[in-house]
Amino acid sequence: MSSDEHRNKHGWDPFPSSRRDREEAAGQYGQTPQTRSPTYRLAFDDDDFLTREETRGVRLQLELMKPELAFQEAGILSTVVLFGGARIPAPGQAAWAAKNETQRKNLEANAHFYDEARRFAQIASRHSATSSGGKEFVIVTGGGPGVMEAGNRGANDVGAPSISLNITLPHEQEPNRYATPELCFNFHYFAVRKMHFLLRAKAMAIFPGGFGTMDELFEALTLIQTRRMQRIPVILFGARFWKRVLNLNVLAEEGTIAPEDLDLITFTETAEDGWEAIARFYGFAPGK
Repeated sequence: MSSDEHRNKHGWDPFPSSRRDREEAAGQYGQTPQTRSPTYRLAFDDDDFLTREETRGVRLQLELMKPELAFQEAGILSTVVLFGGARIPAPGQAAWAAKNETQRKNLEANAHFYDEARRFAQIASRHSATSSGGKEFVIVTGGGPGVMEAGNRGANDVGAPSISLNITLPHEQEPNRYATPELCFNFHYFAVRKMHFLLRAKAMAIFPGGFGTMDELFEALTLIQTRRMQRIPVILFGARFWKRVLNLNVLAEEGTIAPEDLDLITFTETAEDGWEAIARFYGFAPGK
């Protein structure tokens, strides 16, 4: 809903909207030396001003606000964060990111996680549709290729919406074609993007990945461990991968985490078992 539509819906407002002022001012720019000056441009319509270092706080606020308003308007109440390697290919596809033969073999051997992520998103999205009309347990991914594509694709397979939270990167990242266009966002600030991943999260489904995947995983674990966030299921798919990469028992043995902190993570192999763990946590039937 535009600002003018909102005003018309909620009653009389005698003041002109910022949208109207921007449109009228656009016709004035460039007609005289005064209107050609950058200082004459409306502050909210001045890209050079909005991208100054001094206006960083405003940009942070805008990046927090824009998706939040869209989620409210779409009626989205909760999400399932699905994360994993952008470089893991779909089964039968070449490992486009491989730098050597060993990486190619390993990435292609991990392609089954693409299918598991896709199936998991299908199951979660069917539950979302039948239990809440697509408002609860909505799949949200980082919007890129690989496992993230599989998550958006699984939701798309069953006609369900899914969210894409992209980030501006010099390579590798553009929205995959399965994310719902009206719920596809682009971020400049990693910190604000992380907030949106967790603000509505009721579960995390984490598949094998790299630094970005582990960053999101440990962000959530830290917030849950310190009770700055309510506990949610954190499901790690592929125990062999994760236990080779992360020996969390060492942290418990060394005393840098409590032994019970290990219980914050659930390891699983299949989409069905992962969803069953979430259903068990919240006390509903897992369905199919």
